[in-house]
Amino acid sequence: MKMLVLAGGMGSRLSPLALGVPKALAPIGSTPFLDLQLQQWRKQGIREFIFLLHHQSDQLVAFLQKIIDQDLGDISIRWIVEPTPLDTGGAIAYAVDRMSLGESFLLTNADTWLEGGVQALINSQDQSIAVVEVNDVGRYGQIIFNNKFKITAFSEKNSIEKNGWINAGFYRLSPSLFQGWDGLPFSLERDLFRRLLKEGGLMAVPLKTDFIDIGIPDDYYRYCHWIESGKAAKL
Repeated sequence: MKMLVLAGGMGSRLSPLALGVPKALAPIGSTPFLDLQLQQWRKQGIREFIFLLHHQSDQLVAFLQKIIDQDLGDISIRWIVEPTPLDTGGAIAYAVDRMSLGESFLLTNADTWLEGGVQALINSQDQSIAVVEVNDVGRYGQIIFNNKFKITAFSEKNSIEKNGWINAGFYRLSPSLFQGWDGLPFSLERDLFRRLLKEGGLMAVPLKTDFIDIGIPDDYYRYCHWIESGKAAKL
């Protein structure tokens, strides 16, 4: 199953660190974050990648070309660059249209680390969202689902600290969702998922795995320390 990787964002939450690179290439010691991601995805069986790019795409293309030049043999890497910012949903629709994607695919955020979960998503049905349990859902917004794993509600970010399930930024989707796109920017989370929720067509796939979103400085440093400490599974 193909994996689409959203890697076109501005990385504004990481901007105080002035890294000078796209957030997917944020340095973890001397290694770009995306290098670790690719190793982890390959370890879980993904062999075909399509990167959705826009901001600082030249740096990402150079990195991906370097990976291709290593002639890893067992993986395929392609990319597509948005002509203008299209938001998450528009970026996917643009890729589906331009690359004539006709089969279900996995989608993930380039700046979100999940230690596992690929097979669980592959074995799920279309329109599924991977969810992970955290101690503070207020920071992320909560996903509520019933005992049949059908998502029944999204709760917005708030100041209330409590345990619950959140969107892990990892999905299995059907390309049919993006057919007939009008070419305008739209949000996967705010627009498409809200509509599917009303139609009762979204499923949760709970994962018991390590989750870190490096898009925030505190979590970026936490991930760096986590890798340096050797707590991460060996790659």
